[in-house]
Amino acid sequence: MSDSKGMKRSLTLIPVVLFGFSFMALATVFSTYGIAAQLSHGMVPGSYLLALGVMFFTAYSYGQMAKVIPSAGSAYAYTQKSINSYAGFLVGWSILMDYLFIPMVNYLLFSIFFSVAFPSIPAYVWVLSLLLIVTVINVIGVKMATKANALLTILALLFIAIFIGLSIREITGGTGTGTLWSFDSFYNTNEHFSFIVAGAALLCFSFLGFDSATAFAEETIQPEKIIPRAIYIIMFTGGILFIAVSYFAHNIWPLYDTFSNADAAANEIITLVGGKTFATFFLAVYGFTAFGSAMSSQASASRVLYAMGRDGQLPKRFFGTLHKKYNTPVNNILVISGFSLLALVLSLTLVASFINFGAFLAFTCVNLSVIFYYFIKNKQRSFKGTILYLIIPLIGAVLDLWLLVNLDIHSKVLGGIWFVLGFVYMLVLTKGFKESPPEINVSGEHT
Repeated sequence: MSDSKGMKRSLTLIPVVLFGFSFMALATVFSTYGIAAQLSHGMVPGSYLLALGVMFFTAYSYGQMAKVIPSAGSAYAYTQKSINSYAGFLVGWSILMDYLFIPMVNYLLFSIFFSVAFPSIPAYVWVLSLLLIVTVINVIGVKMATKANALLTILALLFIAIFIGLSIREITGGTGTGTLWSFDSFYNTNEHFSFIVAGAALLCFSFLGFDSATAFAEETIQPEKIIPRAIYIIMFTGGILFIAVSYFAHNIWPLYDTFSNADAAANEIITLVGGKTFATFFLAVYGFTAFGSAMSSQASASRVLYAMGRDGQLPKRFFGTLHKKYNTPVNNILVISGFSLLALVLSLTLVASFINFGAFLAFTCVNLSVIFYYFIKNKQRSFKGTILYLIIPLIGAVLDLWLLVNLDIHSKVLGGIWFVLGFVYMLVLTKGFKESPPEINVSGEHT
């Protein structure tokens, strides 16, 4: 291992965007469509539009902080530098839930998908196979991962393009609504707006991934410029694609309460649009999407652990080192791979419950970081500064807190337990608050 102070800067805008797309998993719009359609009473595009608006505020705050703190620690680093080191540690600890469990979700989905297709092969074979491939690619480094991300993103975009094209053909031929210009899916006057809100609360999770771009700040050329751009591109491109796909899916199958199985609604719609061959193509794309998201989320998590280890908030000699040859945080990648073996014994529902709590807590603190850094510490309190550095991030913080409070009871209980464990560890680390956790400077190097 190497004790180098930082990673090599080699990533440009496109590779960072590809990592975000892979983490976000663009094909997730299909896997969540049936449930979202029932929650929103068929107004999935409207729910996606509202979710995009909600997430805009947090994406804005991530972009503002990435300009001044280009660190691999992401939300942890922003909070630590802007608010204080104690808050930063707790945010870093909380976001680890998000980063540690998202790879596991993908391994579970991958095994579920292939176990159905090949029932004679045990589920653990698929978990271990994907885990091994993802780990090897991430150990070798971001350049190889970038090539894989490019291929997976192109495949997902190709499928979406074909789906939209086939949908247009079917709709103009009289299937579904029979018209390309039916906007009841955005807002149906016969339904209550609360259904759109319910759908948006679920679909906000589809946007998780735009923030993963910040984890590669120390490997990106001119991160203060590229990272904010990548964040906006990932979020808005993903949002537009989600809205487009759900719009055509609704027009193909407008009766949201007639699916034989809401979890598999996408298969019914896709089969109607393109037949069994196209449905098989979808299953392949979904499998590759799980692979891409696992790869990107594992890479992001390893860099958060590296940042915390380098800063002394985790054992530095283990977590804060890079491999001499590959210049990647190999120890952290292996820790996450070992942790992900829990996918062999945990259920998808339990794992998913962990993720949301850490994500929205971190999002809230990133919004507050903008207020502390720009408005309070740097006194940017002109009319423009008040709008940019107080009003906008405050709206984002309130919206994220609203989503956090409205999570299901499992998410809040499990998230609360994890948070308490982190608080106890911080007490030990700081000897009962007698010492401050180590801080970082704006370049991301340990001080």
